[in-house]
Amino acid sequence: MPFQVSRRALLGAGSALYSFFALATGALAADDATDMPEVVIREKTNVMEKYKLPNTAESITREKMADTVNVIDPEDSVKYMPSLSLRKRNNGDTQAVLMTRTWGYSSSARSMVYVDDIPITALIANDNSKGGPRWGMVAPEEMERVDMMYGPFAAQHPGNSMGGVLQITTRMPDKLEATAKQTETLQHFNLYNTKDTYRTDQSSATFGHKIGDLSVFIAATSTNSESQPVSVLTRANTTGLTSTTGTIAAVSKSGGTANVVGMGGLLRTEMQNIKAKFAYDFTPEIKATYTLGFWQNHGRSRVESYLKDASGASTFGAADTTGANNGGTFAAANYILEQVQTSHALSLKSDTKGMWDFEGNVTHVHFDRDIQKQPLGTLGGTTFTTNGKYTQMDGTNWTTSDVKGIFRPTGPGGAHEASFGAHYDRYILVAPTYTTANWRTEAPITGKTTDSRGDTQTYALWAQDAWKLTDTVKATLGGRWEYWESFNGYVLSGNTSAYAPATSRTAFSPKATLAWEIVPQWTVTGQAAKSTRFPTVSELFMTGGTGVSTSVANPNLQPERTNSYELSLETTLGEGKTRVSLFQENVTNALISQSNVNTTGTGTSTYVTNVLEIRNRGIELAAQQNNVVISGLELAGSLTYVDAEIIKNPAWALATQTVGKRVPNIPTLRGTVAATYRPTDEWAFTTAARYQDRMATTMDNTDYVNKVYGSFDSFFVIDVRARYKHSENLEAALGIDNVNDCRYMEFHPFPQRTFIAELKLKL
Repeated sequence: MPFQVSRRALLGAGSALYSFFALATGALAADDATDMPEVVIREKTNVMEKYKLPNTAESITREKMADTVNVIDPEDSVKYMPSLSLRKRNNGDTQAVLMTRTWGYSSSARSMVYVDDIPITALIANDNSKGGPRWGMVAPEEMERVDMMYGPFAAQHPGNSMGGVLQITTRMPDKLEATAKQTETLQHFNLYNTKDTYRTDQSSATFGHKIGDLSVFIAATSTNSESQPVSVLTRANTTGLTSTTGTIAAVSKSGGTANVVGMGGLLRTEMQNIKAKFAYDFTPEIKATYTLGFWQNHGRSRVESYLKDASGASTFGAADTTGANNGGTFAAANYILEQVQTSHALSLKSDTKGMWDFEGNVTHVHFDRDIQKQPLGTLGGTTFTTNGKYTQMDGTNWTTSDVKGIFRPTGPGGAHEASFGAHYDRYILVAPTYTTANWRTEAPITGKTTDSRGDTQTYALWAQDAWKLTDTVKATLGGRWEYWESFNGYVLSGNTSAYAPATSRTAFSPKATLAWEIVPQWTVTGQAAKSTRFPTVSELFMTGGTGVSTSVANPNLQPERTNSYELSLETTLGEGKTRVSLFQENVTNALISQSNVNTTGTGTSTYVTNVLEIRNRGIELAAQQNNVVISGLELAGSLTYVDAEIIKNPAWALATQTVGKRVPNIPTLRGTVAATYRPTDEWAFTTAARYQDRMATTMDNTDYVNKVYGSFDSFFVIDVRARYKHSENLEAALGIDNVNDCRYMEFHPFPQRTFIAELKLKL
């Protein structure tokens, strides 16, 4: 049985920790107990400012998040940032993938997400499932600010930054503090014959203290959520459905038969996160930090059948003990998910702002337990088989290390600020699938149907110089050299197995930016960069799978290489800023994932292929202003247009039908708008809206049907939030996501109207 932590245990542990530290430090703080200063959060140097990164960027602070965004999970913080979209299916979603300016869903490895020094982007895959960033490794209450840097224009970032880099900065306290927060949500959902209300309750607590040169911060979050159905169970044939009623006639996204027989993915999630950070100031400018993260998730997905037998009782149809026909529809969506992951990060940094600064860090993320198990088929009625299968990713992990330096030969703000560094990472995939006599207990094992194993590692050196040519002109020049290799590749599928030969590649990626303040408060910036994204271990070696999706390995993939360009004009007139950016990416050997519906209509098969050349280009408008017309009114918005086209695709069997088509998973148009009114220091009222075009997911763009399972529909969603800050110690908020109850699919049915309530106490 997996190790599990109850909410009561979490809260009890938090209380005990608070009491222990309060008692332990009471004597030390006795002299100051009657004259304790206000809590002051230590400002961290923004990573963009410290390393003079040239990227176009957008940011949101902790206070603005609290005012404007209904944050349940940490990824909610990016909801209204320009050009960003989040494939978050439900609260506590472990597969929430970020869409960036030039890349859509199924592109998890084309953007990087960092929490301080820890990369939580799972570069073991580039998809909408295993590759989702490990958002659970960061607690919402520890976030101090979030910065989005667009494009691969900084030499210190790998080619996976072609879509951008999301940097989450967390906080440390300056004195004894503790917080407790409770969040409740209710979602009303109505689709086909499913009508229900689904609830999420989340409890979080933080504790922090600074004792001399030692700082401690502990954050714990426990989330229990009930999800709306995230899969629609469909059938392309009538096998096993004789003498049943209740089937709803429907088609697939490509117009084929996909009759609806029920719902799946009704997921009950119990998730806990504990984060402990310890920092020691050797001097005011040199600090060492160790971070320990623990995250666990227990999910139980159930199904709902619309089928009735001759007597009117619910049924899955005729018995199907192999799951090959009707039984596979229901068995594939009925599963148990158990996950335990730990993360470690150790860093040593200086922030002298003198001639030299340095930084070194090592991180490790490990899947201590990661298993998804399900029955093999059905026995008749609504009974599943005892035997089943499971995929176990225990031991999958990644390790990164970085050494960085900054050299300011003429001092801070001088003509030159050079930065440089070395990087190493290793990603290890372990993913066998077993058959078992009892799928719930995983034992005894009766066989192995698939196995996917492999390693990738990368060595890199980089350097960059921010050069002030004049008081109004600055050039940033840099380059990154990388050596990548894959090895230990092994693929087993059925009775066929193969060891993949070791391969290696090198790449050099030059970067150049020129910024000119043409007149005060008006700046034009031009950027150009090359980048290389190497295949992930899952793209190379992953086969099989559980649930409703399977993957097909391709060990012969080539890295994709990108030329990126951006021209932007930005003004800071007024109390805010306005920006317009023209951008283009030309990609060769683009790694494109495709999914086809199985012939039985019970699921999808996913594979990756190299597309010789694609081109993504477009325009982005972003603006934000404070005190518009009346004091306290803030307006912000963005609009992004992308023309994404397949240019060359000779390897595709129907190449003539794909050239000139849209690149899959990238919408043409998306936008956001938000208005926040702060009539007093205590109140903040926000209304925000998000829009996104429908998008094709196949290379020949034949998926033209909307509002069906598997389609990616257009949507227009309105959210509202009201926050009341009674004092520094007490605040509350009420919100509604999807006020207009927009019903749409992003492959999966997405949440409908959801009510949110928050209460936060600070001691």
